[in-house]
Amino acid sequence: MSADYNEEAYENALIELFQNMGWEHVYGPDVERDWHSPLYDSVLEDSIRRLNPKAAPAAIDEALLKLRHFENAELKKKNAVFMEYLQNGIEVSYHQNGETKSDIIYIADFENAGKPDDKNSYIVANQWTFIENSNKRPDILLFLNGLPVCIFELKSPSREQTDASEAYTQIRNYMHEIPSMFIYNCICVMSDQLTSKAGTITSDEDRFMEWKTKDGNMESKAFADFTTFFEGIFQKERLLDIIKNFICFNNDGINSYKILAGYHQYFAVRKAVERTKLAVSGDGKIGVFWHTQGSGKSLSMFFYAHLLQQAIDSPTIVVITDRNDLDNQLYGQFCNCKDFLRQEPVQAESREHLKQLLEGRKANGIIFTTMQKFEESDEPLSDRKNIIVMADEAHRGQYGLTEKIKTSRDEQGNLIAHRTIGTARIIRDSLPNASYIGFTGTPISREDRSTIEVFGDYIDVYDMTQAVEDGATRPVYYESRVIKLKLDDKVLAQIDAEYSALANNADEEVIEKSKHELGKMEEILGHEKTINSLVDDILNHYENERQYLYTGKAMIVAYNRSIAMKIFNRILELRPGWAGTSKVVSTGSTTVTVPGDDARIAVVMTESNKDPEEWRAIIGNKHRKQEICG
Repeated sequence: MSADYNEEAYENALIELFQNMGWEHVYGPDVERDWHSPLYDSVLEDSIRRLNPKAAPAAIDEALLKLRHFENAELKKKNAVFMEYLQNGIEVSYHQNGETKSDIIYIADFENAGKPDDKNSYIVANQWTFIENSNKRPDILLFLNGLPVCIFELKSPSREQTDASEAYTQIRNYMHEIPSMFIYNCICVMSDQLTSKAGTITSDEDRFMEWKTKDGNMESKAFADFTTFFEGIFQKERLLDIIKNFICFNNDGINSYKILAGYHQYFAVRKAVERTKLAVSGDGKIGVFWHTQGSGKSLSMFFYAHLLQQAIDSPTIVVITDRNDLDNQLYGQFCNCKDFLRQEPVQAESREHLKQLLEGRKANGIIFTTMQKFEESDEPLSDRKNIIVMADEAHRGQYGLTEKIKTSRDEQGNLIAHRTIGTARIIRDSLPNASYIGFTGTPISREDRSTIEVFGDYIDVYDMTQAVEDGATRPVYYESRVIKLKLDDKVLAQIDAEYSALANNADEEVIEKSKHELGKMEEILGHEKTINSLVDDILNHYENERQYLYTGKAMIVAYNRSIAMKIFNRILELRPGWAGTSKVVSTGSTTVTVPGDDARIAVVMTESNKDPEEWRAIIGNKHRKQEICG
């Protein structure tokens, strides 16, 4: 690249690109204004009056006062208040003719964005000086109705000493030096032309992401240049849609962070909403949403639920999982972002409770439940049509539609026939007029036609290859190995028989029998000799062949939780130094050595109320697991 193509040249190229998208350009030094205000005040006042032509002047003044003066709080909280203003309008109270009145003042026109009757002001400004703790001049600011909603920090494409990472550092510096500018921020951008990424005021650098398509066509992503990123996000209609529907705050009680949807989430959710509109008036089959594990599938479900409230007439959303722990996780995710949803999700405690939540309800509501609650009875729960059923992990076999007759023999050898009904059939009978969408993190096998029969064809596919390429998930390297567990032929035959039973039978009776029989397998796989052989092989293979070949983390997947703890304890017995700065913790009648934060090994698994106390000390809480997996 020519050395003449410096940061200034790149800045001018971007300004031209935005002008071609219909943005008005202003050069900061030419604008008469208060350099101590982060707002483009004259444009802001004109825009608010234009957007609210029927509002009383006192209401406008009150809204402007709220926009200019935020209560003393940390930046994140101020920004969260602003996002509420921007997305939903500013609630104001004012006095008129001796009366106290109320109104909502809107500061953006989302409905007409990018259309001929668009009432918004769109300005791209460069070299815009702002003075607060110090004098700073961001490269490019995007003003929406006089509000600095986006900040760009650019680095020269021709200088090897600088790159987009330095732009990230510069943005973080701005947040300390001119924090008031970031009260109004929606999106931060770092770019050196070769790499352009977007994030929020709470995003770590690795959470900034590229935008690889202008229109959702994934075929063109391999040929994307820097214009794809900017035209993909900052076309007027797209940017307003992202600001309104794809940015939210996650509040988990301790940490709060701001979420910006990725390109794969944005386009997939938009497609899902359009398919939903067709399904509600058609056969009720919305489709299958396949986004690989770790790519933010639960957030996609959340953004989808949010958008449904606008796209469908006051829908009731029923979110179904097949395990209590998944139900709790997904429910927790929705609750953390409930302010954005503008309604409180509810978790059904039983089928009767589920019936109460649905009975008599004509609109709205986000209800979480497990599939098992549908199996407790066969009576219809609701015949409404504006119910959307979101099924998580929809690829699993429990979603069958068919009825089957299976036979078994009782203790006397008599043949007994059993009628089994797929859970999907039970759910359909309970909600006969609902529409169904399946979310999955794994591909549907060619043999598994039941999932397609229940939900319909794929809506969108975001597989592991693309997720790794985008940096959304880490690459996983798997190597099949066979080790000598020193088991005799009788034991091996017993294991083979148990797996065959699981593979070939799926009715409840066989499953219950298998659970009982698998207790014997746990004795085998959890035997001291088995654990010792396994750990010896893992340590030898890792230390002598893989430790310096790959970066990242090595993962051991255990047969069950008890065996996971046995493997963990055996590894620390052989490699005590891997515990780091460990500490001894008293747990009732016993003591346990808990690895420190610098440990080389940890256990990640769900906890249970029945866990031994010494397990709890090692597993830690939810935040500890998030730190380990991060």
